[in-house]
Amino acid sequence: MTNSISFNTEKINKYIVRWLLDYATNAKMNGFVVGISGGIDSALTSTLCAQTGLPTLCVEMPIHQAESHVSRANEHIKQLKARFSNVSSERADLTPVFETFKNQVSTIENEAALHLSLANTRARLRMTTLYYFAGTQGLLVTGTGNKVEDFGVGFYTKYGDGGVDVSPIADLMKSEVRLLAAYLNVPDSILKAKPTDGLFGDDRSDEDQIGANYDELEWAMREDESGKTIADFSGREAIVFSIYKRLNQINQHKMNPIPVCTIPKEYK
Repeated sequence: MTNSISFNTEKINKYIVRWLLDYATNAKMNGFVVGISGGIDSALTSTLCAQTGLPTLCVEMPIHQAESHVSRANEHIKQLKARFSNVSSERADLTPVFETFKNQVSTIENEAALHLSLANTRARLRMTTLYYFAGTQGLLVTGTGNKVEDFGVGFYTKYGDGGVDVSPIADLMKSEVRLLAAYLNVPDSILKAKPTDGLFGDDRSDEDQIGANYDELEWAMREDESGKTIADFSGREAIVFSIYKRLNQINQHKMNPIPVCTIPKEYK
């Protein structure tokens, strides 16, 4: 189960930075705001935004966050501010907000559904916070999702980390994110860390939740796009392909436009 990587880091780096700069200029916006999680996607995205020369605000938004996530986020923000004079940072501790929210809503007996709903609530509180800073400073909320997350398995929160203005790395596979992040000198602690969404307040990884790692999911996405079916595989490949197909199917509601009930003209 291998992926063939042909990737011109220098050209892709310049292309994304130019795309960001052109978009912000045409939209008459001042710059970008990025939520910093301590993960590789947000580290890469904020570095790309910083390269535009426009104001780039990095926001850390802990909610009962694992200390390892916090330390990596702070390390990245410190490094980025040292490298780029246009980078600034804010810290918004959303733990009290989250706890207040929990105290104001009723609980349910289905514990799994409750934990998932609260995990998504964390992401939506962060989205609201980013749009607050964006609105007060004329910034674009910049998405950090990669291709296999956003268009493969839908591993993000609808109207949470999926609620953004621009998505500069959404056409990059996770392996390509790693290559570009290494090229741009993202801290080693982030490059080596296991991917995690950080929504449960512990160190569970994305692989723990999904049942497959990103290299496997990239493989499955490419095989699916080439027209392969589950009948073409056995063993671990069949398991991974099945995981990919199931998540891709159930998360189409995130990837497709919101359904609109179009009223027949003769009724209006």
